[in-house]
Amino acid sequence: MAKWGEGDPRWIVEERADATNVNNWHWTERDVTSWSQDVINSLLLGIRVEGEEGSCEVTDVSNIDGEASINNRKGKLIFFYEWNVKASWIGTNKMGIKYKGTVEIPNLSDENDMDDLDICVTLCKDQPRTPLTDLMRKEGVKKIRMALGNYVKHLKKEFSQGMILPTANGLDKQNQETQAKVKLEKTQIGSSTAANAPSTGVKIPTVTFSLKETFLTSPEELYRVFLNQDMVQAFTHLAAFVDGCLGGKFRLLEGNVHGQFAELIPDKKIVMKWRFSNWPTGHASTVTLNFVDRSNETELTMEAKGVPNNEEDRMKEGWQRYYFDAIKQTFGYGARLC
Repeated sequence: MAKWGEGDPRWIVEERADATNVNNWHWTERDVTSWSQDVINSLLLGIRVEGEEGSCEVTDVSNIDGEASINNRKGKLIFFYEWNVKASWIGTNKMGIKYKGTVEIPNLSDENDMDDLDICVTLCKDQPRTPLTDLMRKEGVKKIRMALGNYVKHLKKEFSQGMILPTANGLDKQNQETQAKVKLEKTQIGSSTAANAPSTGVKIPTVTFSLKETFLTSPEELYRVFLNQDMVQAFTHLAAFVDGCLGGKFRLLEGNVHGQFAELIPDKKIVMKWRFSNWPTGHASTVTLNFVDRSNETELTMEAKGVPNNEEDRMKEGWQRYYFDAIKQTFGYGARLC
């Protein structure tokens, strides 16, 4: 599997411009269709809701049909996206009985507000009626709408940069950095994507929190999941760079997460400097993973220190969803999602 930015077509953003358009003023277009399909898939897959009747989870995104692009028309950015999305969900009641259904989103586009988005949740024809359908229609739809809203926000934030240049020279230093970020060149792996993040100049209030999860696999195998680049790309469903050695760096989830491995005790402990890319420059939390053998399972304890206090909930949710739940689903290390 190719490393970050090395020939992976999902990470090559097509850009077309007029030959005389030296400052991107008249016409620039970027095709972000493949990137969008990957992001929509990763955001929807694994969405889970619980209620008195049981739980429901999106288990498969079978179709993401459409296109997306960003256009610069005489200095004005125009975002175009139009998608028809189909997914499958499984509901499990308190007795352990499973029900299968589908989700259809026929009109995810720039012409519709997210609140007006049609999300059709149905039960498969061969399935008996269940209150879980109502649970998915109410709570599941809320999470789906939120996930797709995040796609649109990320589309506008990630790929609008560099579309309008401030000088006629075109490729000034700022634009070079932006283009390198968009194309995710390997040469940028060692640098921080938060180089332009503002520094507060004051001490950041931080918190410490911990999470605990059980995986149906050995400590050796689970330890390897966090350090092997191919396995990280498998459970994140996105291109990633992981140099799984002491002092090695990592970058994943579209560059939103990056850091460095500070301590490695094989099959027992991983300590990493871990940060979101929009945190103040130079600030990272210390994340410690402890792997404990529990006979046929592994108990994983994650402790995070130095987390900005306004980022605690976001980081907790991210680790639960994009690490723990995703690893279980991808590698079959436990059907239950705590």
